[in-house]
Amino acid sequence: MSGVLASLRGVCKDFVVGKVTVQALRGIDLEVQPGEFTAIVGPSGSGKTTLLNLIGALDTATAGQVLLFGQDLARLSRGARAELRLRRLGFVFQAYNLVPVLTARENVEFVLELQGVGRQRRQRALEILRELSLAEVADRRPREMSGGQQQRVAVARAVASQPQLVLADEPTANLDSTNARALLRLMRSLRDAHGMTFVFSTHDPLVVEHATRVVTLRDGLVVGDETREGAASGAAR
Repeated sequence: MSGVLASLRGVCKDFVVGKVTVQALRGIDLEVQPGEFTAIVGPSGSGKTTLLNLIGALDTATAGQVLLFGQDLARLSRGARAELRLRRLGFVFQAYNLVPVLTARENVEFVLELQGVGRQRRQRALEILRELSLAEVADRRPREMSGGQQQRVAVARAVASQPQLVLADEPTANLDSTNARALLRLMRSLRDAHGMTFVFSTHDPLVVEHATRVVTLRDGLVVGDETREGAASGAAR
């Protein structure tokens, strides 16, 4: 398993809704390798977001084993899981989860500050905002931005520290095709230049077009796993 970033074996996740138990994942076997650009696809309710949350140590499995960077998440304390997320993971959430009282630049700087990055964090934040065509909103708070701008700020925050693994839940959902292509080109360049690994949940054919691997979920099961080497390097110029 040398080099594997995440490994799931027989993973199940149940949710109790009233008196009903919902099986969101029903025995997932999956590995995430370094440098992948993976799209997780499937209909709504197939378990895509749940799977990302388990890989990212945001939730715990009902059954089975989840290893992240070689560590069994079930054996880690809550604090150890939080430290792992801070130091080695980046997240893009459907709801953005931007801090409402902070500007775009401050939101991007926030994780860098928690990681102990010094004076250069401001410059790094501004650089990544420029790459995403967000320089004009650097000093605006989330309520002063469009949904698409908030989405791109959330992506900028996720990648600013160059984490080993970025988990993105519908990262292009609120973007037009031009901005979506620019965002995917940036992520591809980070993958190529820094070895960052990306796993997306998505309904967007454009993301699938860029993906080097497409994992298909249905009813909490993996029903397809296609590797398409070269897709990310040749897509959407």
